[in-house]
Parts: sequence; structure tokens; C-alpha cells
Amino acid sequence: MIEKLIMTRKSVLSIAEEEEEDQSNLLSLVQEQRLRKAVSDVSSEIGKYRKELEAITKIDEVKQVECECCGLTEDCTPDYIVEVKDSYSNMWLCGLCSEAVKERLIHLPKITMEEAVSSHRDLCQKYNNTTRLNPKLSLTCTMRDIVKKSSESRNSKKFGTSSKLGRTISCVPRIDTSTN
Repeated sequence: MIEKLIMTRKSVLSIAEEEEEDQSNLLSLVQEQRLRKAVSDVSSEIGKYRKELEAITKIDEVKQVECECCGLTEDCTPDYIVEVKDSYSNMWLCGLCSEAVKERLIHLPKITMEEAVSSHRDLCQKYNNTTRLNPKLSLTCTMRDIVKKSSESRNSKKFGTSSKLGRTISCVPRIDTSTN
């Protein structure tokens, strides 16, 4: 009988161990299901915001691009680069150069976009080759241009229409040396 009791006790213990093992397996299954549900929930949330996340990652995508007129580099998104190139004859211009080209088009409406960009690019290259390298030479050239323009202006007035005010004797400058 003792043997029967020992056997019964062993079977009860083995049954208890099996139940404990089953509970452990059940618990791990429940935890696994909870984990799967959590992963599924996170995946569905990510799916909802996928377009927004893609837009954010595109914003972070920045490239350095150099202005084809003045050489200035800027950080821009690829979409912006394409937009600017489409506007300015497939050339990328910085903000300052693009405004200068727009002004040129307003003041000279008969020229094309390509001509305006080319003209501004030539001006920028002239500036970069003279002023930046030798400011004194640039000042001299600028003064020469001012004198040339004023001379041309005077010559056109002499040979063109007569001036509204004629020069008289009273317009001659005099220095009064007597001080009272």
C-alpha cells in the first residue's frame, strides 16, 4: 500500500508539474499573443501615418546647389531645385540672382528668359573677375564708366535740343576776397 501511495504521490506530482508546465505554456502563449497584438497595433498606426512620415523624410533630404551666376551655394530640397531650374532656362539661380533676372525682364520686356539670365551671369562673372580680385581696379573702372556716361550725356545735350536754361554771365562763379 505504501508503494501505491508513493506511486499516487508521484503521479500527483507529475500531474501537478504537467499542469504547471501547461500553465507556463499558456502564459507564454498569452504573452506572445499580446506581443503580436501590440506589434499589429503599432504597424497599423505606422500605416496611418506613412504618407506623413514619407513627407517628413523628403523634407530632411537636402542637397547643396551652386548658383550658376554668382557661385553662391545654398541647401535646398530636390523639389525646389527642379522648380527653380524650370523657371530659369534649366539653370539654378540663388534668390538674389533670380530677383535681378526678374527685374531685368520687367525693365526690358522684349528679351527672353535665357537672354536675361545670360546677361546677369555675364555681369556676375565680370564682378567676380574684377571687384573681388582687385577692388582698386574695380573702383577705377567704375569711375571711368561714370565719366564716360556723363560725357555722353553732355554731348547728346549739345547736339540735341537746346537746354531750357541758357548760361548767362550771372552764372559764372566768383570768389569774393574781401571780407568785412
